Amino acid sequence: MNTDRLQVKLRNSQTGGLSCPHRPPCPGCPRFGLQGIALTARGALEGLEYAHGLPEVSVISGQTAGFRLRARLAIRGRLSTPKLGLFELGTHRVVHIPNCSIQHPLINRVAAVVRRAMVDSRITSYSDAAHLGLARYLQVVVERSSQTAQVVIVANSATPAPLAACLDLIRERLGPALHSLWFNANCEHSNTILGPDFQNWFGPASVVEHFGGAAVHYPPGAFGQSNLDIAQQIIEHVRAEIPQGARVTEFYAGVGAIGLSVLDRAGEIRMNEVGCHSLHGLDLGMAQLDSAHRAKISVVPGPAGAAHLAAAGAQVVIADPPRKGLDPELTAYLSQHPPERFVYVSCGLGSFLNDAAQLTSRGKLRLAAVTAFNLMPFTEHVETVARFERA
Repeated sequence: MNTDRLQVKLRNSQTGGLSCPHRPPCPGCPRFGLQGIALTARGALEGLEYAHGLPEVSVISGQTAGFRLRARLAIRGRLSTPKLGLFELGTHRVVHIPNCSIQHPLINRVAAVVRRAMVDSRITSYSDAAHLGLARYLQVVVERSSQTAQVVIVANSATPAPLAACLDLIRERLGPALHSLWFNANCEHSNTILGPDFQNWFGPASVVEHFGGAAVHYPPGAFGQSNLDIAQQIIEHVRAEIPQGARVTEFYAGVGAIGLSVLDRAGEIRMNEVGCHSLHGLDLGMAQLDSAHRAKISVVPGPAGAAHLAAAGAQVVIADPPRKGLDPELTAYLSQHPPERFVYVSCGLGSFLNDAAQLTSRGKLRLAAVTAFNLMPFTEHVETVARFERA
């Protein structure tokens, strides 16, 4: 048996027989085929259990194929053979991934259509070193209810004019599978994926998902989870933590996936968010509410740390911060002025462990429960939902 076949056989034996034509060098699934969460994450959670006298943390998992409904793919390569995929670790070399098994099949189809449209309309791919070429990134979001795709072409161009023929081909070839088509200008010589402005080429202003009976709107620039089946379970878990009629404050509210979903339980809710695109999505969601539910909401824009006083008087505080964790001003306020209940949705285990130590350091909050969610299968990532209670 030659060396290549032996290496493939070894990898397959380690991943339960699953194989991926893009590994290596694709870095997207470092634990491909391995079930559950990483051992390092489980060990950290076991340490947390022991330190706070908690029972074993349960881990919620879901599908491991076709679960990714949101993808950002880099576009690089030659005029006749562009590549759409992920960067090799530590490089700007793109691994072309036309048959990614964790992506929704429509994302793979969109990528193929975009690639062919680029070739047919002679659109150049971006070069990082030269800062030349047009097409930089492709963002695709699949709307579950319609099974259609919101498509964004990120280009090294101030206007969509140089890509007009390509955009028209994409619209024509995707047909009824296209939800909407967008142009995003990113002319900066940086690693930032999206520019600040989006221009609509075709279709509705936002993808719409439903959580807890509420319509939640995702404009193309707003943050959204890629694994919506698990995200929905997280939201249901948080909903169950809200006593009927409670006064609620939510920090890092995004487009309102959690906050709008708990309106039927909350007596009132303050929602804090800093991102302009997420605030726009929140506005779209609130515009569809009846007057009674709309009257329950007050929006507090700006950084969570600066808005920490929005927690004053709340019986329940919810936070779903980015990977870096809670703003220090918010952590300090909650540890000194604890609500009856604080529900912390974390996407960074390291920052969560640090924040948990800070939140409980004054003895006024105690960690009462933790649940882990395998939101990104085959990675080191683990999502946690923790309930802190006033001591």
